[in-house]
Formats: sequence, structure tokens, C-alpha cells
Amino acid sequence: MLSKIQAIRGMNDLLPEQSPLWQYFEGHIRSLMSRYGYQEIRTPILEQTHLFKRSIGEVTDIVEKEMYTFDDRNGESLTMRPEGTASVVRAAIESGLLHNQTQRLWYTGPMFRYERPQKGRYRQFHQVGAEIFGLDGPDIDVEAILLTARLWKQLGLTEHVTLELNSLGSNEARAAYRERLIEYFSAHMDALDEDAKRRLHTNPLRILDSKTPEMQNIIEQAPQLLDHLDDDSRTHFETLKSLLDSAGVPYVVNPRLVRGLDYYNRTVFEWTTTALGSQGTVCAGGRYDGLVEQLGGKSVPAVGFAMGVERLVLLLDTLGLVPGDLHQQVDVYLMAFGETAERQAMLLGESLRDALPGLRLQVHCGGGSFKSQMKKADRSGADIALILGEDELRDQKVSLKYMRESLEQQTLDVSELAPLLAERFPNAR
Repeated sequence: MLSKIQAIRGMNDLLPEQSPLWQYFEGHIRSLMSRYGYQEIRTPILEQTHLFKRSIGEVTDIVEKEMYTFDDRNGESLTMRPEGTASVVRAAIESGLLHNQTQRLWYTGPMFRYERPQKGRYRQFHQVGAEIFGLDGPDIDVEAILLTARLWKQLGLTEHVTLELNSLGSNEARAAYRERLIEYFSAHMDALDEDAKRRLHTNPLRILDSKTPEMQNIIEQAPQLLDHLDDDSRTHFETLKSLLDSAGVPYVVNPRLVRGLDYYNRTVFEWTTTALGSQGTVCAGGRYDGLVEQLGGKSVPAVGFAMGVERLVLLLDTLGLVPGDLHQQVDVYLMAFGETAERQAMLLGESLRDALPGLRLQVHCGGGSFKSQMKKADRSGADIALILGEDELRDQKVSLKYMRESLEQQTLDVSELAPLLAERFPNAR
């Protein structure tokens, strides 16, 4: 017997019982992006490897350890995208979207990173993100945050997430601060773990993000970036906080928040939760004013964010915030008995779909007894079962049975069916 072929570790199937919750979440996203005037962009899964090395930074966990990289048949190094921002920037430059114009773009799709799979963190995972180009004021940073805050409100998550803010300052201020950090941590070499020592001269800001318990004391006493901001970045950050205060969005200033990608400057933010254990970040972003120029375009200010779909779906499920009727995929189940009735049932189903475009109607296929068809009607979750047999066919009628209510079964003319279902299911019209 041939052995079964299984899915690659960390790359999971999304089964029919799970997909309604994803569709529910994605529906909120699509509607919200449209309401804020954002346009969708779709980029390839495969990109040239140096796109990510140049944008994310070669001395990052993503580039060093996590990317799925291979040479194609022409010997060109390709990488399955580990995040979405670099691809969107590349597409915007290549297509001329940034020439003397602003853009509000959003995307969704799978990303790939080789790391230890765990609940809420997979090797193929999905992100929703937004990227805004051509605006350099704190007001657009606030809009990105307000958009995400509105999403949490719509999903019932507002009380379960916390907004954390920081400013990384200008590239020049960040470079000066970087030297201060190297000097500080060099004086505490004995307290650093191997990972911190390796990063000391290449990416010292990432040491601030270390979770090593033995290092927390020296990290807490390290110089703070907020004390070394340039004047423009300080004004930008203070205005951002003032606008959030005016909008009634609470936040926590976290001076250790640096984000894991090299392209960030000025505003950085994360939405975190304590409901998922160690997988606390559900959305993160910030400003990356130098990335467009870094990837070959003209200098354009930019800000964006990304959120993990798996984590947010898990959060909704964990907190019991899934709507009760979410898994009901069928409103009406149409049964038929006899060859002629089965043929007419198929035509009746199409007629009802023409009259009621939003009606979720499933026509039984495959024959079977009344008992077996009724079992399938019940299993479908439908509120109503329609019965078309020889008697109904002869009299041009349909029997209607209420599956979830103690109402009497009725028989009505075929012509009466669409108006009755339209009244019963208003969204079907």
C-alpha cells in the first residue's frame, strides 16, 4: 500500500469548518479598507532574494534564518516573500505609482518563514497589510492606527488589545543612538547572551527586544531612544500622541519597541494582547521614509502596518467572539424524489437563484430515500427544506418544512415560493 502524502510541517490546510471565520474576518477587512479609500494591490509570492536582503536587512532573523530561498533553473536566487511591504514598494516603483502622487494601498495573502511551528505561528501564514506613500505628517500615522482601532471595535476586540508606541527618530538620530547602545552594551559583555554578542555591532537595537531573563536588568538600564530624538521627530511624536488623545485612543509608550526590520524610522507601533500567551503581537507597523529610495525609487515618505490573520482568527475564537450563525452556510435545502422531480428541482433551484441572488440554496443531488435526504437537509444547517415529489410536481406546488422552528409544514404554489423566501431571508434579495 502506498504511503499517505502529508502536508509540509507548518503549512496547514484551511478546512471548510474553519473557512467561515476567515471569510468573516476578511469581509470586515475588505469593507473597512474601502471605507477609508484604500485600494487593493496583489504582488507575486516569489521575488528576487536581494529585494528582501536590501529592505529587511541582512542582519535580521528573517534574512539570516527564516527565508525560503532557492536558485531557479537559470541560477537566479529567488525567495518566497516573508513579509509584504518590500513587495508592495517594489511594485509601486516598477509601475510608476509613486510619481508625484499619494497612494493608500492594502494587500492580503500568504507569507513564508522557516521557524518552529506553534499555535498562531506557522511557516506559511497570512497577513493583511496597508502601505501609504507620499504623506509625511503624523496625521497619516494616526489614520493607520485609527483604521486598525476601528477594526478591533467591529470585531469586539477593543478591550482585549493594547496599543504600544515608540519613535525611532530620524535615520541620523538612530545612527547616533546606535553608537551609544554599542558603547553601553560593550561595557556589559559578560551579561550578554551569544545572540546579543553577535548583534552588538550589526543590529544593537534588536538587543532591546531580547526576552532572555538574565539580560532584562541591563536592558532596562540602557539609554532610551526617546532621550536621543532629533527635534523634528520629537515634534512628530508629540503631535501623534496628541491626535490619538483627541480621538480617544489609549496607548502605552514603550521605549523598548524597535520592531525587527531595518527599514523603520520615526513612528513604530504594535497592537498586543495577553489572551494568546507568548504570541502577543496581532498587528504592527510604522514609518519607513527611506525604503523607497533604498529600493531604487525617488525619496518618498511612507507608513504602513501588517496583521497576522491566523493570530486574529485564533484570538476571536479564544475569546468566544465568533457570531453564532457563522457556520450556517445554507438557508434552503431543496429535495426531490423521482427522476422527473430531480430534473425540475435543478431548474427550480436556478430560478430561485435568479429571483433571489443572495439566497444560499443547496439542491440535493444523488437521490436517496426521504429519510436520508432529510438527514442531509438537517446536516446542512438550512432553516427551510423544500420538498418536490410526484404529487407536488403534478399540482405545480412545493412543500415547505421549517427545520429549526415548530411551525406547521405547508404546501404552496411554485409562484408563491420566491416572495415567501424573500420575506424570510431579507438579505437574499
